[in-house]
Amino acid sequence: MNQKTGHALIHDYLRTLERSPGVYRMLDAQGAVLYVGKARDLRARVSNYARNSGHSARIARMIRETCSMMFLTTRTETEALLLEQNLIKQLKPRYNVLLRDDKSFPNILVAKSHAFPQIKKHRGAKSEKGDYYGPFASAGAVNRTLNQLQRVFLLRNCTDAVFESRTRPCLLYQIKRCSAPCVGRISEREYAGLVSDAERFLQGKSTDIQATLAREMAEAAEAMEYERAAALRDRIKALTAVQSVQAINPRGVAEADIIALHMESGQACVQVFFIRGNQSWGNRDFYPRLGGAESPDEVMQAFLMQFYDDKPPPRMILLSHPPEDPELTAEVLGGRANRKVEVLVPQRGEKFELVTNALRNARESLARRMSESAAQQKLLEGTAEAFDLPAAPKRIEVYDNSHIQGSNAVGGMIVAGPEGYVKSQYRKFNIKGTEITPGDDFGMMKEVLTRRFQRLLKEDPDRQTEAWPDLLLIDGGAGQVSAVESILIELGVDDVPIIGVAKGVDRDHGKEEFHRPGRRPFALRMNDPVLYFIQRLRDEAHRWAIGTHRARRAKSVMANPLDEIAGVGAARKRALLAHFGSAKAVSRAGLPDLQAVEGISAALAQKVYDHFHAKG
Repeated sequence: MNQKTGHALIHDYLRTLERSPGVYRMLDAQGAVLYVGKARDLRARVSNYARNSGHSARIARMIRETCSMMFLTTRTETEALLLEQNLIKQLKPRYNVLLRDDKSFPNILVAKSHAFPQIKKHRGAKSEKGDYYGPFASAGAVNRTLNQLQRVFLLRNCTDAVFESRTRPCLLYQIKRCSAPCVGRISEREYAGLVSDAERFLQGKSTDIQATLAREMAEAAEAMEYERAAALRDRIKALTAVQSVQAINPRGVAEADIIALHMESGQACVQVFFIRGNQSWGNRDFYPRLGGAESPDEVMQAFLMQFYDDKPPPRMILLSHPPEDPELTAEVLGGRANRKVEVLVPQRGEKFELVTNALRNARESLARRMSESAAQQKLLEGTAEAFDLPAAPKRIEVYDNSHIQGSNAVGGMIVAGPEGYVKSQYRKFNIKGTEITPGDDFGMMKEVLTRRFQRLLKEDPDRQTEAWPDLLLIDGGAGQVSAVESILIELGVDDVPIIGVAKGVDRDHGKEEFHRPGRRPFALRMNDPVLYFIQRLRDEAHRWAIGTHRARRAKSVMANPLDEIAGVGAARKRALLAHFGSAKAVSRAGLPDLQAVEGISAALAQKVYDHFHAKG
């Protein structure tokens, strides 16, 4: 077995390596992947790590921790780059640049499966028939654009089911946000014209639309159709208002993503602006996790590869910094888009101004984040001091339960750390224990923590990841803390600090008592920032648990017992409800009555009857 590590280990690998493209992995003593890299020439690239000097502090530390390596050759460098990014996404190595935002971007969908197309917000796979416009930076950006489109083009946003059931125009027609095709206030041909205009607007052809509307308004006025002329005037006004609120309205850039990177003090912010149809469709900032002392071109290349991993790139990408390998990056992105993608770092003109604006946003966003992080770190250090923790906690987990007399019981867990609330790590636990007495908070907490820590012990028994908490906050006093302690000890976890937050005297906000295993309860000063910090954490956990409980309760209220019967689909359920009036009436119906319903066979009627009567 090879006992060598670091430079000596890497040097030994050189004898077996080929001068071909490929991907290499550096692993630590436990087999965890430290770094994934790609190379045009594996042997030449790895030989750099075999040198004893000339490395940054980050690379030197990574080399020292390396106890083994893995290699995979590829036919081309392009294949190596794609494989590298897949492995980074899958393994999340400690020393790689990692994009931590996994949210999808919304689009606008003009659904074409109906004679009168619906316009709506859409996320996820583009499986529905219609035309998609996007991406938009946020749900807010989509909603603003949809509101504008409704005001100008009067398109419906109701579902097909609502459309078919209308007998009179809805409120949107009254406030001039819809043309009411559901009740025949507009012909199919006229509505198709509105849809066409809306799509031209989304494609950036709003000037043509305005000219057409102005001409139609003049013709209506000349024909003394004053009501129609007034309606067209209102639409022109709305379109003008839409154009005036566009923050960025580039004339020479029809479709592009503008990506600017600012790095400072070991942190980075990437600002992305979406330009489609010569209009800005919003912007979003990202804070990739850095491994150490990466260069801007290294961060930019890693960001581009990960950002466009699950979304098609636009025809043009304008950057503040060139990626590590511009030509290879453009080739890979073009392959993902199935067309040419220009990757540019503009030096003058309108494109340069767009990038400069994005760069200013990135710089200001990172400054705000660093300021907030400094304040958060101070609170975490104060928490460690107040509760005698060995160090400032990097991960605080806060637990709370919610129920109404034991029904629809849920447990909630929130997570906070140096960057504030980590909402992607929030968890909900539907209480499943049948032996738990309704309203038994101790029993519910035991189930939640048992499930949480059993999973942790299974997935990360050696505590190699950041998923393990440094502090548990529990809503409750000495009894709750003692119960939680016994649960963890039973699971073999005896080194995670536990703090119970009890309401204290008169259950007043600000008079909380803090309980720790084996110690006397104590309170913090009324004006102590740590007290306010703990209160905010507890309130956030309470908000999360209450919201989860309400969602579960609403789901149970809306649940229809007919949904549980195999063979009863939407059409048959409608037929049963139309015949009997309610699910309760269906449950009480006799077999002959069920067989009398149109579309319900004798066999299915028997199945429905048995579902409600063969229990117990």
